[in-house]
Amino acid sequence: MKVTSYGHSCFMVEVKGKRLLFDPYISPNPNAKEIDVNKVQADYILITHAHEDHIADVETIAKRTKAKIISNYEIVNWYNARGLKNTHPMNIGGSFDFDFGLVSYVQAVHSSSFPDGTYGGLAGGFIIESSEGSFYFAGDTGLTTNMKLITEFKDLSFAFLPIGGNFTMNTEAAIMASDFINCKTIIGMHYDTFDLIKIDKEEAVEQFSSVQKELILFDIGKTINL
Repeated sequence: MKVTSYGHSCFMVEVKGKRLLFDPYISPNPNAKEIDVNKVQADYILITHAHEDHIADVETIAKRTKAKIISNYEIVNWYNARGLKNTHPMNIGGSFDFDFGLVSYVQAVHSSSFPDGTYGGLAGGFIIESSEGSFYFAGDTGLTTNMKLITEFKDLSFAFLPIGGNFTMNTEAAIMASDFINCKTIIGMHYDTFDLIKIDKEEAVEQFSSVQKELILFDIGKTINL
């Protein structure tokens, strides 16, 4: 699978020829100025929760690309009301088989509301399973022992975990989360965009390495193969 970083918690993962775009927050991100949001492609847009730093470019990209929006029932309804009808609603504990693989919507411990104050339903994360491998996209979340349930049913190739602290897990909690989900390859997200989530990247990588795990932090606009 190819993984491209667009900054903050926005990543593109190419699975079986389909482009999965997670939590598009690009145009307002001061660290992503080199990315032209009008050139970002997607077949699917997966949204973990309704905060602005995860949905800012959903409408722009969805209208241009005709990508299908996958999220919880409340978020999907909000976009339906704004004229975006190519959507698929889910809720915590549900799974659905798409043309690229099986998507499961799992719990995240976080709040969720739109910039206009509308309730955004329960925050969640996604597990993607395909013939090319499986991964977990945690979204914004605190550490929770419910993550241990993932390993009862799934075998993960890699996982996206927030590491910035303050609003989500910090590095130490993310290491514990990686234990819970039994995954040694972690892509860090939700760090450095704002002052409250600034981290020492070298130290974070070393902390993971000290417990024989890999923390991948790569530049915005770059693509890696996993």
